[in-house]
Amino acid sequence: MITLDVVVEICDLTHIYVTEQRASLAVKEINLTVRSGEFVSLIGPSGCGKTTLLSLIAGLIHPTVGKVKVNGSLVTGPSVKVGYMLQQDYLFPWRTIWENALVGLEISGQLNQASKNYVEHLLNEMGLLKFKDFMPSQLSGGMRQRVALVRTMATEPDLLLLDEPFSALDYQTKLQLEDLMVETLLTHHKTALLVTHDIAEAIAMSDRIVILEPNPGTVRCEVETPEELRNLLPLEAREHPAFTPLFKSVWEQFEAMEKQKGVASGHGGV
Repeated sequence: MITLDVVVEICDLTHIYVTEQRASLAVKEINLTVRSGEFVSLIGPSGCGKTTLLSLIAGLIHPTVGKVKVNGSLVTGPSVKVGYMLQQDYLFPWRTIWENALVGLEISGQLNQASKNYVEHLLNEMGLLKFKDFMPSQLSGGMRQRVALVRTMATEPDLLLLDEPFSALDYQTKLQLEDLMVETLLTHHKTALLVTHDIAEAIAMSDRIVILEPNPGTVRCEVETPEELRNLLPLEAREHPAFTPLFKSVWEQFEAMEKQKGVASGHGGV
């Protein structure tokens, strides 16, 4: 059950990328909250600033205007309380699965017997324990992403930022990992923010969907996922009667943005 504690608070956030040649307005006046235990997806066309928002929340870049808070504290840089999982697994090819899973703990100075036990527990949960002495090259893409998830969760972050973690996988593996991801986050009471281009993925996995408009990135609207879908694992949610109407509703928002883009460019629509 979702509690009322706010984990992420974004207030009047604007960010401009500046180079020697130009200044580019990436996101403008974003206001957003994510509560404890929520799974929220950010979706929108290219150029809507989805990955920029994740980078700002992670403290990898600093906002031009506005502020980002995690658990009530102003974000000023990276923190072990925020885990970031990317499209690529970025496992070190010369390290075993076990050694790769410990990387975050080593970097953050949290490596001890208790944290090693927790990693072993996570590997076991995800069916990876018997492969802990394997090298990354010996595993499939889906298994490598599971290792990446273990590595991300090893430091016990309060918030997980997921930047299209399934986009490089085949469809069957993607569906399997969606279920595993949701089960794992529910079991460990984690809060998550997912960036994806996949509307179906966002609906199947999320409690709430934030639709962003591009150039610059702004919040167009937020869509609450019906309770009957939130109570299901992603694969089951995709087969529920409430799934298709919600998909059509979100798709209509994308179509409306395309029409606006066409009118703005003087072509009268798409």
